Amino acid sequence: MYSHPACLAHDTGEGHPERPARLITVLAALAAQFPGVIRHDDHAPRASIEELSRVHAPHYIAQVLETQPGADLHWLDADTALSPGSAEAALRAAGAVVAATDWVLGGENRRAFCAVRPPGHHAEPAAAMGFCLFDNVAVGAAHAFAAHGVERIAIADFDVHHGNGTQAIFEREPRLLFVDTHQMPLYPGTGAAAETGVGNIANAPYPPLSSGADVRALWRDALLPRLDAFAPSVLFVSAGFDAHRDDPLAQGLLDADDFGWITAQLVEIANRHANGRIVSTLEGGYDLAALAASAVAHVAALRG
Repeated sequence: MYSHPACLAHDTGEGHPERPARLITVLAALAAQFPGVIRHDDHAPRASIEELSRVHAPHYIAQVLETQPGADLHWLDADTALSPGSAEAALRAAGAVVAATDWVLGGENRRAFCAVRPPGHHAEPAAAMGFCLFDNVAVGAAHAFAAHGVERIAIADFDVHHGNGTQAIFEREPRLLFVDTHQMPLYPGTGAAAETGVGNIANAPYPPLSSGADVRALWRDALLPRLDAFAPSVLFVSAGFDAHRDDPLAQGLLDADDFGWITAQLVEIANRHANGRIVSTLEGGYDLAALAASAVAHVAALRG
């Protein structure tokens, strides 16, 4: 498990749902449940400019890293703020996924979970969006291509919001398959089933008030067969838990067991095709109790 104390210093302001308490809660729950997990709590390096530039425009990287907020937050969009600690947190969050990718692809260790913030899957090539500064999972996947020569990568996203940034970054990359379940209609308004990239994008939207059984059926019938046929060499996961029935930002009806089930299916895919290799990173989830229970279920399934 990768994390870094700097991720707690990203200040989003009073009342913002993407708050440091999210990460504090996840770390405490995982420490209590899995005392034997190998922890890299302060070893997530800063992502390099080269690593970020594989997925983000140079002028946007400079905007995030060089903006100097004062007493007031600097808002990049209506939902996404920069505080004095935000640039360091964003570098460490993306760097954690890079380090986890090296760890998983470099030896016998097969799975890693990055407990980091800010989240990433809404960040577009040249714009912040939806609480996200850098697209952490995309930075990791691009690093797997560039530094490890991986030939086929899959990204699975089960956050309740569509991973529009990840899709935008890779929609013309045939070596990567992106599969995503999400509520629709809902922010950010993308992710229709008709959005297929170059045949490498598979979106499976579901309506509000969809149950865990409904979402499991989408994975079982639509997305898991696509992943199996693609046979990725490594699997990345955008692990968002805001489809939970108690989450305040959406209208999903999933519970922690549903996230555990989805994760277990992804582990089976990875075991068949990728020597078990999975790099997962935290995305959404805004009810603290639901987030903790869901993260525990996810990591339990990753551990097998």
